[in-house]
Amino acid sequence: MHDNHPRTITTDALPEVITRYLKAHHAHDTATAVAAFTGDATVIDDGNTYHGTAAIERWLGRSATEFTYTAHLTGTQQTDTTHYIATHHLEGNFPGGTIDLRYQFTLHDDLIEHLTIEP
Repeated sequence: MHDNHPRTITTDALPEVITRYLKAHHAHDTATAVAAFTGDATVIDDGNTYHGTAAIERWLGRSATEFTYTAHLTGTQQTDTTHYIATHHLEGNFPGGTIDLRYQFTLHDDLIEHLTIEP
């Protein structure tokens, strides 16, 4: 049970698995990124849901090739011991050119069980 009031934390305070996932995702290292998820993890991105590592692997592979962009971590928050938010500012050749996205993580046994990416 949590009170849904995220508090700001330093990027160093993010769990290692989230940092590892974000670095791998931005480096297009799909194998390392997928390994950060539980076997039955779910990712929701751009209104689409990807369930399980095979679907997440396909999503990561596609997002790596669809657009070219830079992402800068602009904020990190923690709601409780299993819920974290990492906000990124993206600039690139996607529609609109810039966007701020909130990566909302739910952890289970030191792995990512759920990730929602939304503005």
